[in-house]
Amino acid sequence: MSMHKNIEIEFRSLFNGEKHQELMAFLSKNAEDLGEDDKDTYFFIFKDKLLKVVKNISKGTGKIVLKLGRIGQKLDWEEMEIPLHIDEVDRLAQLFLALHLPGQMIYNGQKRHNFLYKGVEIAVKHSEDWGYHAELEVVINNSEEKSEAEEKIREVAKELGLSLMTDEEQLKLTRSIEARYKREEPK
Repeated sequence: MSMHKNIEIEFRSLFNGEKHQELMAFLSKNAEDLGEDDKDTYFFIFKDKLLKVVKNISKGTGKIVLKLGRIGQKLDWEEMEIPLHIDEVDRLAQLFLALHLPGQMIYNGQKRHNFLYKGVEIAVKHSEDWGYHAELEVVINNSEEKSEAEEKIREVAKELGLSLMTDEEQLKLTRSIEARYKREEPK
């Protein structure tokens, strides 16, 4: 079993359905299309990290992801991934639930389409909890590359007319989402 480790620099932007259509049209014409990436995800939320068990419906794959940080706490964190067979995703989520981990679990479906534009991976998304949004990301190998990656993302966001969420805005939204859920059994 292989584990993949990276440092991700991520920003998010919220927008309406009209901006979603505009962004999809622009990126479809001007960016490298990385394809649909619809996912069902079990989020196990801890105070200082996030564990995800992901079923990638579009690609027929699965993975477990540990993010050593939380949205709204900082813009960069180490991420570790282990690939799974798609049939293992629900069973692994059930195993984690049975462990009664000291956190919260949220199950969420997400429609998304990925693009690569000027060195920035852009996931144009829609989910019940976040609505229409995009995640702009650059993966780096060491923290010395952080400021360059952040600037690249900010330039692309400005060109696309996307307002990037602050840490405080992201933290407020994620806390609001988490407050709506109780520890649930997956569907």
